[in-house]
Amino acid sequence: MRLNLRPAGALVLGLASAASPAAKEWPIHDLTRPQPPIVEPGTAGTAEQPGRPPSDAVVLFDGKDLSAWMATKGDGPAGWKVENGYMEVVKGAGGIHTRKAFGDCQLHVEFMAPAPPKGAGQERGNSGVFFMGGRYEVQVLDSHGNTTYPDGQAGALYGQTPPLVNASRPPGQWQVYDIVFEAPRFDGEGKVTRPARATVFHNGVVVQNATELTGPTTHKVRTPYSAHEGRLPIALQDHGDPVRFRNLWVRELGERP
Repeated sequence: MRLNLRPAGALVLGLASAASPAAKEWPIHDLTRPQPPIVEPGTAGTAEQPGRPPSDAVVLFDGKDLSAWMATKGDGPAGWKVENGYMEVVKGAGGIHTRKAFGDCQLHVEFMAPAPPKGAGQERGNSGVFFMGGRYEVQVLDSHGNTTYPDGQAGALYGQTPPLVNASRPPGQWQVYDIVFEAPRFDGEGKVTRPARATVFHNGVVVQNATELTGPTTHKVRTPYSAHEGRLPIALQDHGDPVRFRNLWVRELGERP
């Protein structure tokens, strides 16, 4: 399901792809070539305890409050429940989105489907992770022993591309998405010069490998691309199920050479 979010704060429009200067040709093994920045990689989480984000990450939720988030409805305070180090969807409160806007990024999300499970198909542990103001969704669903349409199960780019495999853990256990999202690029006339792409690891398993999106992810409709800002909020969906989230962080990625 598509969300419609307005950009939060001043955004870099980036509709036209600015011409990048030609990459310098470095000799092989040139010691004068600039060194990559040093990043402390953080730690892995466990079933009981979330890990520590990398040193250059923007922390979106550390288990304490929703100060980095806003309600999709009316842009007021996020109305989800926070307790015991996680946030939980409150049915009817609506989705939430980040106050900050992001473009190309690496996003880490940990989520838990309700246990014992209730419902079947799309009515079981349903939520979603959205990029670019609600346009592009990586589906969140309890897909452990739960059959639904393949392009709507956990790890799918909703309505477009099923995951390569089903790597879901049982409900009641923490699961992990690590997503590398690259925003689409548009020229000065609003035409796509490069589609959006997503690489998704689900519980450490590759389920999307630099998969190109055909346009915004929508329910039973093939929606074409429409030019938009280069940086927009990240969102989480209220689909009516009490899905929990913890340890959300994002790393902004620079433009490819």
